[in-house]
Amino acid sequence: MPELIHVPCPSCFAVNRVDRGRPEAPACGKCKSALYGGHPTALDDSTFDDYVERADLPVVVDFWAAWCGPCRAMAPQFEAAGRANAGRVLFAKLDTDKAPQTAARFGIRSIPTMIAFAGGREVARQSGAMSQSQIQQWLQAVA
Repeated sequence: MPELIHVPCPSCFAVNRVDRGRPEAPACGKCKSALYGGHPTALDDSTFDDYVERADLPVVVDFWAAWCGPCRAMAPQFEAAGRANAGRVLFAKLDTDKAPQTAARFGIRSIPTMIAFAGGREVARQSGAMSQSQIQQWLQAVA
């Protein structure tokens, strides 16, 4: 019997039931966008809670800003880590300048900061730019 999990769509935010063991990359039932493996999902104050709380997979959120040099340097590393973990962990980004309420709620004092969520709750936090391999190691330590 398949193990069904809930995965929010990175494009339209509809929640999809997906077979965890399904070998091919699933698509959203509403908008047909790929659910895994693309770019990190862009979140804002209005979409953050629904995305993080409704996902059955762990979610790693990169809190960043466009003016931040280390954030821009880490962006391709974060995206590569997301592709490497497709189907196991969801990756998202939150621009702290465009979503100040969410950034304040999580006490973001320095960027980039990554927060790992499981079941909608924070389980780990790491500040500072990291390479893809460092992100992988961090994920293994917190999973």
